[in-house]
Amino acid sequence: MNRKSCVAMLTTVLLACQSMAMAESGAIELKWSELSFHIQGRDIELALPDGTSLKGEVEAVREDALVLNVKKTSAAAPHPKGNAVIPRDSVSTLLVKESRGKWGRKIGVALGSITGATLGGYAAATNADSSAAGLSTFLVITGAGTLAGYFLGKSADRRVTHIRIIP
Repeated sequence: MNRKSCVAMLTTVLLACQSMAMAESGAIELKWSELSFHIQGRDIELALPDGTSLKGEVEAVREDALVLNVKKTSAAAPHPKGNAVIPRDSVSTLLVKESRGKWGRKIGVALGSITGATLGGYAAATNADSSAAGLSTFLVITGAGTLAGYFLGKSADRRVTHIRIIP
């Protein structure tokens, strides 16, 4: 088995596991009066009727508006970063993104390191002509496995909730 086939095998295994590790997603419908409990102090993402996308932390939910500390905006001129008051009529759906801890990243790094070390050791032992080539092959594949495990674990730690505002 050559180096390219080992890397291809590692990539295939990690991509196959990706569907199991993707972020959990849920959808709920809420009235405006119930919204504060679910989003107060959390990072959200919403699209305004003019097509602008805003990301930021919810400061307050008022009777007539949403107060948002905008951290990212797709249109800086009409909607700059900083505190913004978004009228109630402009908010119909939003996304709440949360992290549930670090267990997924820890497990992902551990499994990715083990998988990368195993595949890297095999590739280095069977394909390397010198110790320098074997060591570099081992380190590259182990590092790639660890990095892939981290990002898969990070996506497993994330939870996205879609909220639709109902009258």
